[in-house]
Formats: sequence, structure tokens, C-alpha cells
Amino acid sequence: QVQLVESGGGLVQPGGSLRLSCAASGSIFSINAMGWYRQAPGKQRDLVATITNGRITNYADSVKGRFTISRDNAKSTVYLQMNSLKPEDTAVYYCNAHITPIGSGRSTSAYWGQGTQVTVSS
Repeated sequence: QVQLVESGGGLVQPGGSLRLSCAASGSIFSINAMGWYRQAPGKQRDLVATITNGRITNYADSVKGRFTISRDNAKSTVYLQMNSLKPEDTAVYYCNAHITPIGSGRSTSAYWGQGTQVTVSS
């Protein structure tokens, strides 16, 4: 089975930094686009940043200039470097990846991690 596991969340003061990691594992033939989303209690899940297999990136306006998404294809891992964190960044952050499993006939599906909590508070 394909799975995504996030790590790196925690508690940080406003203006601080965190780096999130998400590693994909399982019977994977290929990984296409990857990304990060976040969801606060009572709110919808919003896109934070995405990165294609060719490393083309896209960011939500609210995080531009502060967050950086990157990936290491050899490790099947996507990262989110978060700088200048604000209280409104507080949310559960979810990793997303579009993956073709081995034996799937080259069909691609979206997979989600379980989420990692990021809390920005003084």
C-alpha cells in the first residue's frame, strides 16, 4: 500500500521557522506532483504550495515570500520550509502526492498523509 508520512510539526513563536517533511513509501511506480495543504478547526482545507516533478512551484498568496516547497525525488520526499511564521499559519498541515502505484496500469491517484500539527503562538 502507498502511504505518506509527515513530520516536523510543532509549537513555534511568531516569527519563527519550521521545516516539514513528507516521505512517500510503498509499491510506487512514479510520483508526479506533490504539495502541502493546511486546515484549521472549522475551516476548509486550503492549498499552501505545490511542486511538479519538474520542480515548478506554486504558492498560496498568504505564504508567498515566507514558505518554500522543495522535493528530493531520490528519497520520495517533499519539504516545506516555513519562515516568518504567523499565528494565522496555525493548522494541521497535510502532504499530498499524485502517485502511480506498481501494477495499477499506470493510473494515477491522489494520496494524503495523516497530517502534522503546526502551532504558532507566543
